[in-house]
Amino acid sequence: MKINLYQGDIPKDIKLSSCIALDSETMGLNPKRDKLCLVQLSIGDQICHLIKIDLVKKKPINLIRLLKNNKIQKIFHYARFDVAVFKYNFKVNIKNIYCTKIASKLVRTYTDKHGYKDLCSELLNKNISKTEQSSDWGGELTKDQQKYAATDVLYLHKIKEKLDKMLIREKRDKLAKACFDFIEYRTDLDISGWAEQDIFKH
Repeated sequence: MKINLYQGDIPKDIKLSSCIALDSETMGLNPKRDKLCLVQLSIGDQICHLIKIDLVKKKPINLIRLLKNNKIQKIFHYARFDVAVFKYNFKVNIKNIYCTKIASKLVRTYTDKHGYKDLCSELLNKNISKTEQSSDWGGELTKDQQKYAATDVLYLHKIKEKLDKMLIREKRDKLAKACFDFIEYRTDLDISGWAEQDIFKH
């Protein structure tokens, strides 16, 4: 795995593809309160790009352009959180979303373990560490933090491949696509104050 660390934005000429893996690290779980500190992305080539975000100093124009490109599929694990964070901080409406957590819940109904670490272990036989998950992302990043953050996007393409086969096998691929498309609106509800309320409940 190779890690590239950028300050403020990705290079304009960064190598991309039609499908990228994305993740974010923040100072907490409330997009309105907690600062976005880091964005991770990979095209599935064992190279992970880390972008240290500082919106006071620099607006990540190239990253925002990537997020707004509807032709590029964006793979997340628990897209609901990351999409809400990007929507609130960058004022972007992200489309063409794939969420490995939703896909897992739709086809791995034999378990209640749908975390990224669980998917890496079962589907790819990869054991990853989540030690740095709750660390301080607001300061200078340690090597361990960089490795942890990069690992969070390193395997998403391969996990997606495995889950896609299962979705097709179980005839739930169209249902998954509908759920992915709804994330756009689910995050609108989250940001607007309906994060904890199930509006579909009786």
